[in-house]
Amino acid sequence: MLNLLVTGFRGRMGQAVATAIGEDPEARVAAGIDIGDSLDEALKISDIVIDFTLPTFTNELVEGCVSAGKALVMGTTGHDAAQLDLIRRASEAIPVVHAPNFSVGVNTLFWLTRRTAEILGEGFDLEVVEMHHRHKLDAPSGTAKRLAEILAEATGVSYDEDCRHGRFGEVGARTAREIGVHALRGGDVVGDHTVIYAADGERVELTHKASSRLTFAKGAVRAAKWIRAEKLEKGLFDMQDVLGLK
Repeated sequence: MLNLLVTGFRGRMGQAVATAIGEDPEARVAAGIDIGDSLDEALKISDIVIDFTLPTFTNELVEGCVSAGKALVMGTTGHDAAQLDLIRRASEAIPVVHAPNFSVGVNTLFWLTRRTAEILGEGFDLEVVEMHHRHKLDAPSGTAKRLAEILAEATGVSYDEDCRHGRFGEVGARTAREIGVHALRGGDVVGDHTVIYAADGERVELTHKASSRLTFAKGAVRAAKWIRAEKLEKGLFDMQDVLGLK
């Protein structure tokens, strides 16, 4: 039996993760913590941590996992450069699966996004559009950012220099290197992502729509089971590794 610690246990994603664990006969919720609960005590009775919380908790969590020697599955987004470096350094001591999205469908979209860009080649303008519920704090979503990064890698441009996050005013004509990234917010949308390849005379669109947080939760549980099955002792991985898409 795989003993899992669920952080943000009383939140929407925490409850979804708990539900996904409850549906898996090989895993159980050993502990669930939220604001004010003891991380150290929960780590003592757990094998792997699943985290979908906020970047404000990341430093404490990562340092606690390293100290306790516990593997970490992290779906939290919105980290700054220093926190990403902290996660990378932690992976030198423990296994970490860090992904912007744990949906099997979205990770298939990641693969298709790269392959489509390679097949279509030059002459297509690239845009990423995402929509999430009104309560989401960061923009663009981690998934949209990863989609834009994949497009930049596949076409040889720079994410930092060539991405345009929304457009306003007299911005001038679109450049050939430009990748547009647009964040929409409203209602209770769990997560919609579309990658657009637009050329003269034709347009290709790849879209994934999530209707339940359980999709991400099940992927995170799958990642935790993968860590145990592979008997990993350390390393930084993402959902592409878990699914064998690399």
